[in-house]
Amino acid sequence: MAKLVSLAEGVADLVRDGDVVALEGFTHLIPFAAGHEIIRQGRRDLTLVRMTPDIIYDQLIGAGCARRLVFSWGGNPGVGSLHRFRDAVQNAWPRPLELEEHSHAGMANRYVAGASGLPFAVLRGYTGTDLPRHTTNIRTIACPFTGEVLTAVPALRPDVTVVHAQRADRAGNVQMWGITGVQKEAVLAARRSLVTVEEVVDELVPVPGQVVLPGWAVTAVAEAPGGAHPSYAQSYSVRDNDFYVAWDAISRDRDTFQDWMRRQVLTSEAMV
Repeated sequence: MAKLVSLAEGVADLVRDGDVVALEGFTHLIPFAAGHEIIRQGRRDLTLVRMTPDIIYDQLIGAGCARRLVFSWGGNPGVGSLHRFRDAVQNAWPRPLELEEHSHAGMANRYVAGASGLPFAVLRGYTGTDLPRHTTNIRTIACPFTGEVLTAVPALRPDVTVVHAQRADRAGNVQMWGITGVQKEAVLAARRSLVTVEEVVDELVPVPGQVVLPGWAVTAVAEAPGGAHPSYAQSYSVRDNDFYVAWDAISRDRDTFQDWMRRQVLTSEAMV
């Protein structure tokens, strides 16, 4: 069953240098607090995986944690570019960043294959794009029944997946609702998983549209109230749109970025 741990203990135990790490969340329930703890603990050479890397990945990249990024879209949603991401790709600062780019459908199917214990996923996708020319992990395959040419992508099996959710009980069963993206699949595909939650409760009260991750499928749970900020946790917090706008200026300049990281992340356990 999942262990109840502190956030610092969970990251120290589960996230290791050189790991393939997925921090999933789509607009909602993005695990910012866990990402900040990874930065504070100085993890290096990570392959970061996510369908939609946004500000927390900009921070991880700018802090020098990432060696490689596997993704299907990257940006500051509703605002513009990720400037630390751009600086790493264009200028190798603070270190070079390798890229592996997919479509949303390709990434989602890769997680499903990993969660299902399959070696690869098959889909009708990538047709008419130049992604197969730039991404070696995209191949064509002929259907053995019809001969139709389809696309195959390898399963995603992160060393560790980190997600945020609303609640967990003391047995480590996790409950989330609202926009849940591919969190379930990403956790089930991973070798290890850390789930941060708004609160740990004695009993999970059913919520319409909920997803429940059973304790046996989760490695560790850490209570982190506000752990999704500046994204949001439905029923607990709202999205901090002002911060997303402010991040554009913070992240454009290396010195401004580093100063912000020192004040808000490296010397503090407080949320942004």
